[in-house]
Amino acid sequence: MLVAAFFFAIMGVLVKIASHKFSSAELVFYRSLVGLIFISSFVVTKRLSLKTNLIKKQMSRSVIGFISMVMFFYAISELPLATAITLNYTSPLAMAAILTIALHEKPKKILLIAIITGFVGVAFLLKPSIHYGELLAGGLGLLSGLMAGWVYVYVAQLGRAGEPDWRTVFYFSLVCTVGGGAWMLIHHFSPIELEDLPILAGLGTCATIAQLAMTRAYRTGNPLVVGSLAYSTVVLASLFGILLWNEMLSIDRWLAIAIIISSGVMSISANTSAKDKN
Repeated sequence: MLVAAFFFAIMGVLVKIASHKFSSAELVFYRSLVGLIFISSFVVTKRLSLKTNLIKKQMSRSVIGFISMVMFFYAISELPLATAITLNYTSPLAMAAILTIALHEKPKKILLIAIITGFVGVAFLLKPSIHYGELLAGGLGLLSGLMAGWVYVYVAQLGRAGEPDWRTVFYFSLVCTVGGGAWMLIHHFSPIELEDLPILAGLGTCATIAQLAMTRAYRTGNPLVVGSLAYSTVVLASLFGILLWNEMLSIDRWLAIAIIISSGVMSISANTSAKDKN
């Protein structure tokens, strides 16, 4: 998950750069298209089969994930970036609730505390705010995070059922490419110039690597531990902001980063202790 967080953070940097020219619809499409080409090439080269007995669950994960991404991109376009990201990072909280209610898996208190602590750190770091005219975007941003939590439960279930990481990412990339392309057709289209190719290719490549790493993390690890570590994306994105745009952080925001990191350490320690006892 830390590898996924690193590449998601780089992806965020590239989105910020590319958003000066391309719309959210276009970025969703290009992000997914590069991933689809990459995974398809891998499948053809290795002569792998895309046939699965879990196609219904794969499509459900992909469609819900696409809708969540569309709402997240809309929230980014209408809200301050800090607010949109904070709303989206309610996903680990949603995942914990779904695991408890729908799957009858009672999480350890220490893991719930770690997830809540991490979210408090994210809110403290980003200091979100919503004005009256932003309620629709704020509601969609929150819903995107809740749906993302649902997606991560699907990812964990698919992994435990034996679905390989590349197959899960393939179907997600396919649905997002088709959906993003359809959305782009009815939206503004910006012609691609030669200097745009490295940014768009990098965006898609980082997103694909992050998706593969995240899928592996949820397949092999404790979903609540993985969800807690997902907050590290915010920390890494903040550090990239310092390096690239000289976005210096105040003392209270460094404290927030320390809280986020502590939540990750707490979740790992709790999971390690449980394995030692077993």
